[in-house]
Amino acid sequence: MTMRRDRQANFSVPSGRRREGGFTYIGVLILVAMMSIALAAVGEVWHTASKREKEQELLFIGDQYRRALAQFDAHTPGKARRAPLSLEELLQDPRYPATRRYVRKIYLDPMTGKAEWGLITGPSGEIYGVHSLSEDEPLKKAHFRLADKAFEGKTKYSDWVFTASLH
Repeated sequence: MTMRRDRQANFSVPSGRRREGGFTYIGVLILVAMMSIALAAVGEVWHTASKREKEQELLFIGDQYRRALAQFDAHTPGKARRAPLSLEELLQDPRYPATRRYVRKIYLDPMTGKAEWGLITGPSGEIYGVHSLSEDEPLKKAHFRLADKAFEGKTKYSDWVFTASLH
């Protein structure tokens, strides 16, 4: 009979230890909740920063296309000016025997990740401008450069149309 008592005595846990285990569990739960909130905040900040970076890239690329379209028009041989019929004509102007480039490559739309752009075309299919195909709402709504002032208050990236001022 003494053996049983010893066994019971060995397995019994002091009552103070049980209370500490409960407080530790609650502490760990609070810590996990706080870490989850912090990670969510960091994720939101990262997403916003990433979107702002893509907006800046879209403004840069749009300006590259705007300049290329203006240069293509300005370098038209003869008096009959024309805009390109495809973005590939900005890579190599078919009107000249030697290679003449107005852009270095066909850029990806940073908002969609695709090389597909919305095109502003004339009646003969000539390209006068480009825009993103993204329907997302921009973070930037004001304080644009003078060339991009028309973008103020726009509600979609597809409304940011980059056109060349042609002669």
